[in-house]
Amino acid sequence: MPAAIECRDLRKTYDGKVEAVRGLSLQIEPGECFGLLGPNGAGKTTTIEILEGLLDPTSGEVTILGHTWRKNQREVREWLGISLQETRLSEKLTVRETIELFASFYREPRSADEVLDDLQLGEKADAMVGKLSGGQRQRLAVATALVGNPKILFLDEPTTGLDPQSRRQLWDIIRNFQRGGGTVLLTTHYMDEAERLCDRLAIVDHGQIIAEGTPSELIERLGGHHVVEFEASGDSGDGVALDAWRVLPGVESVRHDDGLVSLTVREPHLTIPALLDAVEKHGSQLLHLTTRQASLEDVFVNLTGRHLREL
Repeated sequence: MPAAIECRDLRKTYDGKVEAVRGLSLQIEPGECFGLLGPNGAGKTTTIEILEGLLDPTSGEVTILGHTWRKNQREVREWLGISLQETRLSEKLTVRETIELFASFYREPRSADEVLDDLQLGEKADAMVGKLSGGQRQRLAVATALVGNPKILFLDEPTTGLDPQSRRQLWDIIRNFQRGGGTVLLTTHYMDEAERLCDRLAIVDHGQIIAEGTPSELIERLGGHHVVEFEASGDSGDGVALDAWRVLPGVESVRHDDGLVSLTVREPHLTIPALLDAVEKHGSQLLHLTTRQASLEDVFVNLTGRHLREL
């Protein structure tokens, strides 16, 4: 079976000088939920628009289930469902009318009733789009992507701005689509969402993939499974101060983050006693200390120097 999505040495240059995508390659297998993460301006949106057939690459090759956009545009379009971060729908149509309108664009769409039930919109079938809540609007946007009976679903930050309950409802919808054999390409600004939903993911920066793997593999590559965060009096956070913490036993990496020193460690039971001794020897006082499991957020900050939520 061919890859669901594959691109090789993808490049996109604007005005002959601005390189938005620089030799990017990836392969997404059928049935995967694949996450694409990156700072603003990293080339993530350009990459997705090329994969969706909305932009032509400057060079490189894209195949969707073994077919190219150049030769099989109509067929490939039928296989894709696309939900943008902000989908503008007519507020004077009902929910059912909206789904039926989008269904009319496809040769073999799903029934509107089936999609309404799957996305828990049955009770709102006759409601005007303009009267829906934020979570209901987002579910309707995903419904318009699913009504064409796609094999691949592109979701661009599908839960941005939603309350926790609406987020989890959309997570269930994504998982159900995947359980039915569908492939998902997801972008998100929520690291917990990426960890929960994505089988694999890639982090993009400056138009290139700088890390790729399962969430657990990426965390393992960070060099530790635990993070110790602390604040000590008199710690300026400069390079000299960080060097003092870098030599503690079990420390893999050190950074200064939001006023705290963050240590990535493998054995916190060895690091923490040594840290307490070092603080005392420096004549400082410990003002704050927490420990937690390393996360994708730590991987992202370590690779890009920024928190995804800040971008």
